[in-house]
Formats: sequence, C-alpha cells, structure tokens
Amino acid sequence: MTLAHYTSHTPQLVQALEALGQRADKQGADILFDELCGITQLVAKKFTNDRTADGLQDAYRLTIGCISLALSMADIADSKDAKLSFLLQNGAEYVFQMGFRHIKQLSALPYTAFVSDFDNDAFVQQRNLKAVFMELCSADASSDWKGDAIFKSELVDRQRNQQVIDCGKWLRKHNAGGLVRDSEMDANAVITVAVLFALNGSGRIVARTAQRDLEQLIAQVREAKPDVDAVWNAFLKKIPPEFQPMLRERMEQLRDTIVKKMLGRSKPKTVLTELQDHYIGSEQDIDYD
Repeated sequence: MTLAHYTSHTPQLVQALEALGQRADKQGADILFDELCGITQLVAKKFTNDRTADGLQDAYRLTIGCISLALSMADIADSKDAKLSFLLQNGAEYVFQMGFRHIKQLSALPYTAFVSDFDNDAFVQQRNLKAVFMELCSADASSDWKGDAIFKSELVDRQRNQQVIDCGKWLRKHNAGGLVRDSEMDANAVITVAVLFALNGSGRIVARTAQRDLEQLIAQVREAKPDVDAVWNAFLKKIPPEFQPMLRERMEQLRDTIVKKMLGRSKPKTVLTELQDHYIGSEQDIDYD
C-alpha cells in the first residue's frame, strides 16, 4: 500500500476550524466549541486526568487527533470546507466516536504474529487500546501531524499479522500428526515448519516438529534431492487459496537461505541450530521423545 499522499500536515480538525474562521456562522462555532470542550473533559476523565491542567491539555491533544483521524478516514474531499461541513453536519461527538472506532479496530488486531494467553485478557486489551489511542491521536494544534498516515500503515501491518495467524491456525488444525492444541503460537514459525516439511514430497501438513523429525527431514531431502518448485507447488494445492500467496512468499524467503543449507553440505547440527535460533523457535521441540 502506498502512503506517499499521507505526509505530515496540520491536523484535519484544525483545518476545519480554519475554514470555520472564515465564516460568519457564530452559532455553529459556539456549538462546536461546546462539543469539543465536552469531549475533552470526557477524554481527560477516562484517559488522562481531569483534575490537572496537564491532564486536560493531553486530553485536548487526543481530542484533536481522534477527530482528525475520523476526518482523514471519512469519504470526503480533501479540503478544509469539506471537512468543516462533515463536522458540522454530524457533530463533533459523532465524528470523535468514528475516530475512536478506528482506534479500537486497530488495537483489536495483533501487533505481532505471536499468539499468547494474554491476548484475551481484558486488562491487557484495555491497556493496548489506551496505548494505541495515546500514540496515534496526540496532536498539537500548532504543529504538523501524521497520526493518520501511521494509522494506515499500522493497519496494513496488523491485518497482515492477522492473516499470518489465521494461516498458522489452519495449519495447526490440519497437522498430519493431529491438532496442535498449544495455546501459544508463533504463526510465522508454524508457516516455516510447514514449508520446510513440504520439501520431503509426502504431501503431509506438518505444523509442529521435534528435533528428531528435523534430523530425519534433512537426511531425506539430501538423499532425495527434490525438485523444490515441484514439491512446493504440489503442497500448495492442499492449502486454501487465501493462504497460498503467504506460503509462496515464505517459500521465496527460505529458498536461498535455510533451504539451501538443508540441501547443501552444512553440518546437520549447524542447520538445526540455525533453525532453532532464527526460524522456528518455540514451534520446535528440542527434546527427544
């Protein structure tokens, strides 16, 4: 996704207020001012501190950024008058809630492709929501702001992480040795395990491995010298279409790195160590059964 059009700029709310300053609609300005004061007070009460000047100032910055994010994401023309009209027609509180929903959407998506037991903890979820809100929506009315660009970039990254996790869960569910029930998961490592074991040409889906299995895999592929593209293409036919591009991308990443070492003359112990340290980590059981 190209973010070239989203550079630092004055917050969208400030742009709308600049347009308002050119109008003679004092009643609209008074209503908007009252709404912004009410929102700032609410934000201070919930997120900063409504009993101190610093807390109110921080809440004011968050109000500016959250409304600006909503205006940036709204389907309106990129002009000060269009932003002002949208704000006046819908009301500042409604627009603020629009922006906050975007923040909630983002915070609900995974920051990494690692799944842990803490992900569903209500306290952790609330803490993450606050952290995202504070990071992206703090905007100074007198300075340039790029919170909307960061939001859009972060949204793409987190949606990607969600896709990786979904793929990892599917592979675990269809693991040839039975469903993998471990509550924690490094989804990137699961995908790597599946791609590497596809090299043996058996067609079996392997989502979790042990050290002995890896040793056998290295011995098998060195003896068989498989056509890498052929076995990987055959493996992809067993995978749902929505996950195939992701797996193929991982294949291309591994082809000239660890796969080359697995098929080459590197000592098996060296390959196993590299796999454990850099590729499959917690998805490898290093103990023998």
